[in-house]
Amino acid sequence: MQEVWATLEHVGRTRFLRTVFTSPDSQQPETDTHWRWAGSTSLLCYGQMAAHAGAQILPWVDNIVSRMVYYFSCSRYDNILKTSFLSATIMLLKALRQNSTPSYKFSQIPELIQCLLCILQKEPNFLTTLFREKIILVIVGLSNLRPGLKPMVKSQILQTCLQSLYMLPPTETLRSSLPPLDVAPDVMALYRKSMQALDLLLQSLISENKSVDELCFILQHMEPWLKSDSSDECQRAVQTIFLFLKYVVDYVGLTVSRLTRHPREGSQEGGGHPLHAGPPDRPAHAAVEGQGACHPEPRPPVRVPPPEAADPAEGTSEFTYLNKMKNFEANARRESEMKFYDLVKVLDGNLTVAQHTQLVLTLLRGLCSHNHLRCDLASQLLLMIVEDHSIKAEQVAEILQGLFQELPSIIFKNTLQTVMQAVSVLGTQHTQETVKVILSLCHPSESLRATGAPGCLHSISGSTGLSQAHSTLDREQSSGGCRQVIPLWKALANNTQLARKVLTLLYMKLRLRPPKELVRFTQQAELISLLALGTIYELLYIREYKATVRWAFAGVLVGLLTQLRYLFELDVVDGISDYQEDVLDGKPLSPCRTCLEALKGLFWTTNYWEVFAYLKLLRGWELFEHMETYTEGVTLLARAMAHYDCEVKAVLGQAVISLKSSEERDNIVAILIITEFLNSHELTQYMSRRTVDNFLSLGLNNPNQLVRAMSLKGLSSALMHPEKVMLLRNRLAGLLDGFVGPEPKDLMGLMDILGDILHRLGAQGVGATSLRMAQHLLQLFDDEQADVRGGAILLYGDVLYSGGKKYQQALKNHAFQALVPLLFHLADSCPKVVMKTKLTFLRCAVLLKWEFRKELFGKLAWGRGLSAENDVFIYTVESNLGNYHQFLMQALTYLSSPDRNLKQAAMKFIRGMLQDYFPDLCICLRKADVRTLRKHLEILKQDPDSMSRRFYSSFLEDIWELSQYVTH
Repeated sequence: MQEVWATLEHVGRTRFLRTVFTSPDSQQPETDTHWRWAGSTSLLCYGQMAAHAGAQILPWVDNIVSRMVYYFSCSRYDNILKTSFLSATIMLLKALRQNSTPSYKFSQIPELIQCLLCILQKEPNFLTTLFREKIILVIVGLSNLRPGLKPMVKSQILQTCLQSLYMLPPTETLRSSLPPLDVAPDVMALYRKSMQALDLLLQSLISENKSVDELCFILQHMEPWLKSDSSDECQRAVQTIFLFLKYVVDYVGLTVSRLTRHPREGSQEGGGHPLHAGPPDRPAHAAVEGQGACHPEPRPPVRVPPPEAADPAEGTSEFTYLNKMKNFEANARRESEMKFYDLVKVLDGNLTVAQHTQLVLTLLRGLCSHNHLRCDLASQLLLMIVEDHSIKAEQVAEILQGLFQELPSIIFKNTLQTVMQAVSVLGTQHTQETVKVILSLCHPSESLRATGAPGCLHSISGSTGLSQAHSTLDREQSSGGCRQVIPLWKALANNTQLARKVLTLLYMKLRLRPPKELVRFTQQAELISLLALGTIYELLYIREYKATVRWAFAGVLVGLLTQLRYLFELDVVDGISDYQEDVLDGKPLSPCRTCLEALKGLFWTTNYWEVFAYLKLLRGWELFEHMETYTEGVTLLARAMAHYDCEVKAVLGQAVISLKSSEERDNIVAILIITEFLNSHELTQYMSRRTVDNFLSLGLNNPNQLVRAMSLKGLSSALMHPEKVMLLRNRLAGLLDGFVGPEPKDLMGLMDILGDILHRLGAQGVGATSLRMAQHLLQLFDDEQADVRGGAILLYGDVLYSGGKKYQQALKNHAFQALVPLLFHLADSCPKVVMKTKLTFLRCAVLLKWEFRKELFGKLAWGRGLSAENDVFIYTVESNLGNYHQFLMQALTYLSSPDRNLKQAAMKFIRGMLQDYFPDLCICLRKADVRTLRKHLEILKQDPDSMSRRFYSSFLEDIWELSQYVTH
């Protein structure tokens, strides 16, 4: 060792080398290029000397390090020098690890580290080698030697390493920032390894001094990067902090090394902040709410961690507490800038329930900052705490109430999304408590007001008009409180199973119905039921709950039907009939009206719009507005559901359960549904006759007279007695003769009987007789008596569906023949006939499977004026391409109708065909058709009605032009 040392010393003292070393920045060319890298060679020699010294290394180590520092400092800096110095340092470090003792103190380590930091500072701002990783790893090894590094050296290490890595180009541009190279390196691998080396450095520093002060000292160096204008620098800092804190949580037990309090805090005794009060055996300062930069930052949503990196969100619940200690004098000078950055870094390991609640509430307040990064950090930390199952059931109420207060102030979309994700996780863990609290956040009067005026069902015509208008009114007319509650309910629908639990709990609360005589003494129980009712109504129109509502359709339906009857029993019917669909005023709805609108919305939002339309066009929903007609409404609703096969199996199962209930209202609703479902095409697929017989027999013993009567009616149905089918069909065929004759008697009574028989036969159908009946009824469409033509039109709609599969196509053809007469009767002088015509016209469209059936219903139900008339005309013609000839010929016959309304409707229709479909008519019409058209128009020439004469004059030229183009 001595001989090698002497040789190296002799080389170092030569005049030539001294000249080279003392002018490292000189631009003059070297006299001998062989001596250019003498310094690098000497560094490698000292490295080899350390590597082969073995047990003799300790006496020589400080001398070797001093010479390495000297040669590095005096030599010209280039890649060879930095490579040689790094290699020599690595060899020295390996030798020290193998031969050093814990008691030995090194004196030259800080100087050696300064040289390494110098190399790191001079690294180019791109990644082509592992120099950054190696230098940081060497510093890690040197920092473990004795004595420990002074704070100033640590600070320089942290500043230099963070700057070298954080200021690299954005991750997505790392590869494109490389200079031209023969072989491009794996930049992402280099980046990941360099960042992992930084993580090891931080872990090494905290492992050497396991104190809160050391933790805060390290984190303070991250603070400037968290406030950087560059989002990439911020994200890198956040990722580093996460991994660092995870290591602290999992492997480091922190100690409090110094008692420090914020000057503003004063005494911790008495009414201090709850977070400041630690457990009895811990100093009060151990849980200080710091003001300034948030240190243990959560991962940003835009950052995707490297594949090798562990998930930073894991294990945070074990973190006992984190206390931000820093220079409060400096913090006070920046207090105005940091006032929105109050985030508590005390986690739940050793906190009481009250302290933990206050921690979460502090995070909630941090969500309202105008600094995007701070809000994002607070929301991510909140999510981590919730995901760690650290929130207990007794905390849910206070936390959700605090969140409810802060929601209006959250301005960043991604922050709100993260918070809602936390609510979803919380709801999964504590479903009952979460539903109970959210339900209580909106007073029933607000809830019913928030549902708005469901008259908006028609305010926007078309297939989506109902849901769109409701959503609009919900946001514009509802109270502020309920607008804040809606996002919380939406959050609980992110998980399918959770959404189902939520709806089930609401259904159970809906059924909390105390008897009438006890309601005055249990007002809270009544409010719970009303809150559940209003909330269910809201959920119908929330897209996230669409699938869940469909899943719970049967339970919700029966629940709403029984709830409405319960409200009738309580005599809280004020306002149910005063409701105006045309007014979107945002006034609170009465409980009964809310229940009815929820019932209507259930069918619309689940896309069973045909059932909704059936009742709407028959004014069936109005039957639910009075106790006296309530049973008729349920019967008509069940009939429509059976006709359109609307959740028959599920609703039947729910009705069977309700039939066994001890509540009379449940029994009534159940038996009304079951008896109507006996006419369903699909009933026998779900339940055998014997099973149905058993349930109906059960109803015979019910104390309620209506239940007994309906049970008896069901037992006498054609489904239960198949032999009745042939008798009813024969009776029907005989009754059809009543239509034949010069003066048929009591047509209304005849049609009532025929309709009743059709209803009793239900799924059995009437076969070929349906065609005869349809023909007879079609002839009555233009009867002078409004009751007769209205009855015929309505019954015609039932007949179209009574022929069974065998005669379905024939009935479709017949329905096509009835389209034009029905279209004209939409302008009938009798409003009742118009309403019945709308229903039958729609049923024809459904049978013929028009594309715009739902839009057509919107126009029929709520359309007004010429615009609606034009839309119905377009839907009719466009849904029957190629049939213009038949439509026009049918319309011509009504030009001579004695009914002025029908005549005007025919003229409008012909005008529309000639104006909008003239080229098509030129193709499909024949010469004979044009002569027929001209003949009917000539009749109008002498018509006493001036409108008819004007129509003739206006289109005479069009008829002449049409005759010129029609050649066959």
